[in-house]
Amino acid sequence: MSKINTKVLMSGADFFDDGFAINAHMDDQVPVDLDRAMREHAEIKNCFEQAGIEVVKVDAPEICQDGVYTANWGLVRGNKVVMSNLPNKREAEEPYAEEALKAQGLEIVKLPKEYKFSGQGDALPCGKYLFVGTSYRTSAEVHPLLARELGFEVIGVQTVPQLDEERNPVTNPVTGWPDSFFYDLDLALAVIKPDLIAWCPDAFLPASQERIRNITDLDKIEVSLDEAMHGFACNLVSTGESVVMSDKAPELKSALEARGITVYSPRVTELLKGGGFIRCTSLTLDN
Repeated sequence: MSKINTKVLMSGADFFDDGFAINAHMDDQVPVDLDRAMREHAEIKNCFEQAGIEVVKVDAPEICQDGVYTANWGLVRGNKVVMSNLPNKREAEEPYAEEALKAQGLEIVKLPKEYKFSGQGDALPCGKYLFVGTSYRTSAEVHPLLARELGFEVIGVQTVPQLDEERNPVTNPVTGWPDSFFYDLDLALAVIKPDLIAWCPDAFLPASQERIRNITDLDKIEVSLDEAMHGFACNLVSTGESVVMSDKAPELKSALEARGITVYSPRVTELLKGGGFIRCTSLTLDN
């Protein structure tokens, strides 16, 4: 089996903040300990390197609260990257991301600006397949464009919406976009190997659950709603032999170790305040 995620792009937590609550996990009233966030980011990088992952480090984009989350900058396959169209408070990252990825020798592909796309945060390669989220951070119109540009067989899925007290879908007041506690797919599904995923069935709408279950050539580990939602269990990076993941997801950790996979678990608390976690801090360059 060929390894996956052997080379990733990371920036830094230098300007990390949660002043604009652009997703359902964020609380703009809780202050961020920036020094701790930077230490956490360094520990994630250290764990990646222990797992045998090559880390390409670039400077954090200035005055961008979410610039630490490079997974959302685009989606790479081969020598091509499809660039993201991010929420309003992240648009300043886009030109910086383009230059950083162009410097890696990648061909830049831009999507029509009217379409949302959250990069690898919401589009997860798994062998020939590409699992792609729908509605919250990626427009359905983007799915066929990704298939055409990158050559994946796209599996479009949708996670459950965030609901208010009257059970109505919530619109994020900052972005104006519909929201979910699984706003990016990497909070609900993780690629462990080209033929193995971990996923939280309860995080998906029924039709999407069925779509995933019907993929018979993939093995699947089920993750509890508690570990996915509160432990950020699925927001991990796997090489196929080692996994860097949450220290708050003991059930998934045990399931992975039972398959002979080595697990590294850095302690992350501050970066969670931005609604992101381990997978979010890295963009794979070798899909």
